[in-house]
Formats: sequence, structure tokens, C-alpha cells
Amino acid sequence: MEPTTWTLIAAVLAVAVLLVLVIWAKIQAFIALLVVSIAFGIAVGIDPVGLLDLVVEEMGGGLGQVALVIGLGAVFGEVLQRAGAAERLATTLISKFSDRNVAWGLGFAGFLVSIAVFIDVAIVILVPMLYNIARRTKRSLLFYGIPLCAGLSVTHTFIPPTPGPIATAGIMEADLGLIILYGTICGIPAMLIAGPLFGRWISSRIFVPVPEELAAPPEPREPRDLPSFGSVVATLLLPLALILAGTTAEAVLPENSSARTFFTFVGNPVIALLLTCLFTLWFFGLRLGRSRDELQQMATKALAPAGVIILITGAGGVFGGLLVESGVGDMLANTMASANMPIVLFGFLVAAVLRISQGSGTVAMITGATLTAPIANTLGVNDTVTALTCIAIASGAAAFSHVNDSGFWMANRYFGMSVADTLKSWTVMKTIVGLTGCTMALLLSAVVG
Repeated sequence: MEPTTWTLIAAVLAVAVLLVLVIWAKIQAFIALLVVSIAFGIAVGIDPVGLLDLVVEEMGGGLGQVALVIGLGAVFGEVLQRAGAAERLATTLISKFSDRNVAWGLGFAGFLVSIAVFIDVAIVILVPMLYNIARRTKRSLLFYGIPLCAGLSVTHTFIPPTPGPIATAGIMEADLGLIILYGTICGIPAMLIAGPLFGRWISSRIFVPVPEELAAPPEPREPRDLPSFGSVVATLLLPLALILAGTTAEAVLPENSSARTFFTFVGNPVIALLLTCLFTLWFFGLRLGRSRDELQQMATKALAPAGVIILITGAGGVFGGLLVESGVGDMLANTMASANMPIVLFGFLVAAVLRISQGSGTVAMITGATLTAPIANTLGVNDTVTALTCIAIASGAAAFSHVNDSGFWMANRYFGMSVADTLKSWTVMKTIVGLTGCTMALLLSAVVG
């Protein structure tokens, strides 16, 4: 379908209505995306019966791998969390660094923990562990908390198998192995700059004492009750290693060879997460005496939030499919080409606007990918640039956290800060993560794209 002026106006109105529904009307993002998609399709003249067929096709077509990987990753993370993986990583890395340099260890602890554990859960578990260190050293709590939260933020938004990167990769049809690779390359500098370096600077200017008004944190588990550091790290890296092995095998091994077939199979994200999930259920569950009923309850609990993200991703795919069908994708691609704007920068800006507008990083990533995917398809960008665009979208969705973001208020509570100090510390840290990630993605796209 050739785009017309009305089609472009309708697309702009559709995005505006979507923001109104999510921000002002507080309608769940899945429902809002579906309503806007159908309304947009009718507005641009798609046959209503054909529109419904297209909606069903796009909803199902975009969810195959995404749904499986998000679901398996959620179960994997829940079992590790219950086993005490986050506590083990934090306590071990803290013990390996002096009080002066422990911020670096906390940054890497957050980076590893958030591979499997959702950032909000990790904050609840780990930030209270910093209270005793801050009391003993009489430093600002920000000296320890900012590095930890920077590490958590980077991995949660940049690196699969957390839901945001998985959903973005699914919509953009990106290679997960490349996203893991470039997410790590872009994420480590972002963590170091926004974490230990910014944490040292801001903690010398804002003294945040331990929030005594908070209820006493739960007693930490005895070290002997926690899994070993090596087993936790190995399990966290297992799915990433398998996926990277599959990506590498496809690039370097000859076609139809047994080795390539094997590594491509086990490196498929679904198989990699399935193998990791089964191993985790046995190693951190059955082997330690957990009953089958208890493990089933864990898995069921984990799948509840995953289901919401899967549905939002599917609805985002519907909206993206209709943008392609209407011809808006071609129009935006031509506009970008004439303006010489890199698609990496476009993805960052779209996600950042959505992040600032409605608060949720996950919704910003999914909607940002939805609006960027048609352009990537039209321009025919290669796998490397597609993966880096996903990182840029994640960077935009990580930056600019403020009062409409639930993470902002979690930091405000667990650090016991005023709103002004939360803006000066948490918001700036998140923005540094996003800007550094986007800068790295732009540089890499210029070098290897």
C-alpha cells in the first residue's frame, strides 16, 4: 500500500493516542496497543475482515521464539533467586574487594545478578545488604548503591534472557547471539561509568545515611545455605555461552557439518534456555531436596509476569505489522535516509521519548522496536546493525528514569532519599547508562556495520 499524507497523520495520531491510553487512562499496554492497532488499520482503509486476519497473523507470528524464551528465562531466574544466587554473588564479590574498591565489585555483582533476576527483585534483596557496610565505613549509601544499581540496570535492559531484550530482538528479528555480544561490549563501559565512577562522584556531594525508618531487613541466610559462587556464575553464563556458540558456529563452520548442526541446535535460544532451565530445576531444586510440587509452584509464579510481557510483545508486533502494511515504514525510512540519520540513533530517540512519556522501560523497548522494525526492514540493514539498533533502543529505554517510573520510587524508598536527591543520583545514573550505551552502539555501527 502506498503511503499518503493521511496515512502518516494517522500513524502520528495512533502513537499519540497510545500514549494517552497508557499514561492518562492507565489502560494496560497490551490492550492499548491492540485498540490502537485496530483503529489505525480501519483509519487507513484496510478491509475490516482482512484487518482481523492480519492482527491474528501478526500476533502469532511474532511470538513463537519470544514467548518460549521469556517463559523459560522467567522460570530459570525464579529458581536461582529462591536458591540465594543473588546473595551469594554479592557477598562473595564484596568480600574480594577492600572497602575502598568494593564499588567495582558491586557493579559486577549487579551485572551478573540481573542476567536472571528482575531488577526490582534484586533491589529488594541486595540494597539492604549494603546497610551494614555503609554504617561501618560511614560513607554515603550512594557510594555502594549506585554501582550495584548501574550493574543491575545495564544487564536488565541490554542482555538476554531478561524480557525486554528478548522482546526487542523478536520484534526486530535480531540475532540473540549478536545482542549478547554487543550488549556486553556496550554494557560494561556503561556500568563502569554510571556505577563506580559516577557513584564515587555523587556520593561525595550527597550524603545518604542508612534509612533507619525502614523495617529491619530479613536476616541473611547462612553462607553454608547458599549455593557456591562458581555454580551460580556457571549457571548464569550457560545460556549465554550456548547462544554465542550457535551464532559462532553459523559464522565459521562449514554448512552441513555435524559440528555446525550440533552447535546451531544447542545454541538456538529456545534449546539453550530449555537446557539451562532443566539443569537449574535439578541442580538448585531437586538435588537440594525441594519437592516437585514446590518447583511447580515456583515455575507457575514466575510465568505470571512473563505472560504480561509476552502479550505486550505480541500486540507490539501487530502495530508494527500494520505500519508496514500501510506504507509508513517506507516513508519513515526515506525520511531518515534523506536526513542522514543512522537507524541506531533513531531507535534510541524513539525509545527515549516513550520512556520519558510513560515510564516503563519494557513498554518503551517494545514500542520503540515496533516503530523501528519497519524502517530496518525497508533499509535492509545487516545483522550487526540490527543488533546494535536493539542495544540503542534498550539504551533509550534505560535512560531518563523519573517520577513516572516504578524503579525511581523503589530507589527512593530503599535508599531513603528525597525526590530531589533521587533525581540527582538515580535518574542521572540511569541516563548515563543510556547515553553511554547509545554512544558505544553508534561507534560500533560505524566501525563494524
